[in-house]
Amino acid sequence: MTELKPSKSARKREFHALQKLGEDLIKLKEPDLLDMGLDEDLLEAVLAARRIKSHSALRRQKQYIGKLMRKVDPEPIRAALSRLCL
Repeated sequence: MTELKPSKSARKREFHALQKLGEDLIKLKEPDLLDMGLDEDLLEAVLAARRIKSHSALRRQKQYIGKLMRKVDPEPIRAALSRLCL
């Protein structure tokens, strides 16, 4: 039996959701961010995004963070964010 792949639209919705999750990380305070135990590349990208002032460069950095988010399990990050936002 063949497996059904998610549609292109469904994949795009998932990728946008991951990018939004990454954008939420940018808004956190640095101590909270460091306590989350993020992947080293993802942590560096988020910290770099906080220093960027150019709108277009920040947009590209957010897209890069979204790409990195695809490689990690988002559930622990979502759980940590929900604990911090209570």
